[in-house]
Amino acid sequence: MITDDIAEFATALPSMSALIGLDLGTKTIGIAVSDTFLSVASPIETIKRTKFTADAEAVIKHINARAIGGLVLGLPRNMDGTEGPRCQATRAFARNFARLHDLPITFWDERLSTVAAEKALLEADTTRKRRSEVIDHVAASYILQGTLDRLRHLKG
Repeated sequence: MITDDIAEFATALPSMSALIGLDLGTKTIGIAVSDTFLSVASPIETIKRTKFTADAEAVIKHINARAIGGLVLGLPRNMDGTEGPRCQATRAFARNFARLHDLPITFWDERLSTVAAEKALLEADTTRKRRSEVIDHVAASYILQGTLDRLRHLKG
């Protein structure tokens, strides 16, 4: 199931399962996971993109290693809210991934997530080299945390 509706996504999630969030870049994929209470997103790693099959296998490795019940993909909308080529590529990744794994998939507007991650890393006085190593999975955790906060709001 692939949906833009976060409420529909919430109803498809198994109880006590974590979520995995991805920041899909053209060269890398940032990966973050939540706890099973769906309260906190933690950055895990950034993988270098190669071919879709290898990228998907790397993500599935994390899914299988944890109690993952759903997948959140950052959707890189344009600042005016429209969807460009990068959004189309993200939606294509979701469709292809859905053929390999039956997790519910949703999208989260990722505008400014990398900016927020960069700001947090600068405030933490992270070196430029270290920032470039971690920015994508920190951005993935911002994407996932936004989703978790929205899910909590739906329940409350």
